[in-house]
Amino acid sequence: MDIARISTTLSSINTQSQIGVKLLDKALETNDILGNGLVDMMNKSVMEQSVNPDIGSNFDMYI
Repeated sequence: MDIARISTTLSSINTQSQIGVKLLDKALETNDILGNGLVDMMNKSVMEQSVNPDIGSNFDMYI
């Protein structure tokens, strides 16, 4: 291998590595946002139960 090809290969590997890190960073950010949304949704559900404790606690089923 010549020096130019090695340099190009290393540059390509570096670029791919940087892209991978950015994608993982974005995935972590998205998961953080979704997790916070889930926690907020659960907190709102708990708040609704404290205001209206009978809603959703009984299920009547007829066959």
